Amino acid sequence: MRVLVTGCNGQVGFLLKNILTDKVELLALTRQELDITNEKLVNKVLSDFKPCVVINAAAYTAVDKAESDEKLAFSINSDGPKYLAKATSKVNASLIHISTDYVFEGNKSEPYMETDAVNPHGIYGKSKLAGEVAVSKYCQKHIILRTAWVFGEHGNNFVKTMLRLGKERDALSIVSDQFGGPTYAGDIAKAIMKILHKIESDKEIQWGVYHFSGMPHVSWYEFSQAIFAKAKVKGVLKNTPVLTPIGTKEFPTPAKRPTNSKLNCQAIENEFGIMPSNWQVELNNIKNYN
Repeated sequence: MRVLVTGCNGQVGFLLKNILTDKVELLALTRQELDITNEKLVNKVLSDFKPCVVINAAAYTAVDKAESDEKLAFSINSDGPKYLAKATSKVNASLIHISTDYVFEGNKSEPYMETDAVNPHGIYGKSKLAGEVAVSKYCQKHIILRTAWVFGEHGNNFVKTMLRLGKERDALSIVSDQFGGPTYAGDIAKAIMKILHKIESDKEIQWGVYHFSGMPHVSWYEFSQAIFAKAKVKGVLKNTPVLTPIGTKEFPTPAKRPTNSKLNCQAIENEFGIMPSNWQVELNNIKNYN
């Protein structure tokens, strides 16, 4: 099975490369090796390699910066997936595209389902939604995998930020009125591996949009409490900062964050047997995040 992974230096792409290296015929490319906004290059790479499955882990993820960098955000998050989808279809391959909870408005009380109406607020969410639309339009055999609150050993993420700040400060104020499911990047990679197994088995697949994120759902404040508690137990931090819960209004950012980033993951369990990421278990490996 030939698999092409884009964005292999990102949080998910890096771990995908590790998990797939000895399991498939893999071509894992960084942004420098394959700029997905270059349509001619995308066509050439896919035409030459002829993958069975393309996994798009490339994305513009600077949520706040996107508000002043709209052109680049849409180029990477919308045009890139469109070019990949067209090229994937030409070689009769399947496309797995990673998306985000930011496509939703974030005001629903219950976890979001795949069938819920989308209504992103910021440029990041709008650009990612445009990418979803392009993928579904130009590649029939597609899986759009929405996830949220991603963290891992590689790249920048909330866990690493908290550990760094925990060493620098005695007290931190953390937003407590935004809720979601922290998702370990390695579990996203494992989920994609299960999807690949089903594609390879030639079993009938329900193509479309799926949600995959972590459980249990928590606020950023509660997630921080868990991070620091584990960091102290594991000896990563000798002393942990005093945490104060604050509201979103007390921590203004250029881009509006969803109040509710909780995703209902029942569909991916039903179709692929994939269970939600257990972020509490992953925090046992917190020494790897320094």
